[in-house]
Amino acid sequence: MSFSLPENTSKELSIAVDASIAAAEISKKYFNGSFEISIKEDMTPVTQVDVECEQAIKEILLSEFPEHGFFGEETPQENKEADFLWLVDPIDGTKSFIRGYPFFSTQIALMYKGRIILGVSNGTMFNELIYAELNKGAWLNGERLNVSKSHNISSASISTGNLKSLAQSDGWQDLGKIISRADRIRGYGDFYHYHLLAAGKIDAVIESDVNILDIAALSIIIKEAGGVFTDLNGEQLTLDTLSVMAANSVLHAKLKNRLKGYVK
Repeated sequence: MSFSLPENTSKELSIAVDASIAAAEISKKYFNGSFEISIKEDMTPVTQVDVECEQAIKEILLSEFPEHGFFGEETPQENKEADFLWLVDPIDGTKSFIRGYPFFSTQIALMYKGRIILGVSNGTMFNELIYAELNKGAWLNGERLNVSKSHNISSASISTGNLKSLAQSDGWQDLGKIISRADRIRGYGDFYHYHLLAAGKIDAVIESDVNILDIAALSIIIKEAGGVFTDLNGEQLTLDTLSVMAANSVLHAKLKNRLKGYVK
């Protein structure tokens, strides 16, 4: 993958991009090969590849920014109360990785005093590296991205994902009404529907059962591409966020008005 970062790129973003590429090289080496798999306390799988990728990212980031905190999916947290906090999911889509299909990515975000200020989403097997920095736009392999201008549900392409908790809430009927009106419904899932959203190729994402490490980088990418990114109740992201509603501002407002029954 070869492209140049914009001249005004911060050192933090440049190093985060390097770290994501290093992790991608590790996951590519193991993909469709053999590796150890274990089950965590929350009954989700983790592989030796997740751990190796996170260790590589952690070493790169903290060697450059030793005063920063680190909150990762698989390794012990470091200095979580620091003003600058790295949020890392080394392989977002571990189940996809285990089953040998390419919908997995590396997610790296930096939070400053509770606000996400940059994000990198490396779609490893898609050769798609999207990055964004506060007030500097969102970029895919060096090309500027913008969300779509589709303002009506009836003409919108909407992608959904991880809907188990939404299906157990009153919001399920509201989602059914949205689906019945939408032009197109797909479930691209994981990082990929956010990449499509940032590029204006789909119009909205509705998702539950996520955690902040899954979506931190993607949230600033969508915002810097001109979109709105909240939870399903329309609330701004925190470290405890569990769901997503993302679209351009007009479509987001219409979806929010129609999806009223979801509770965290």
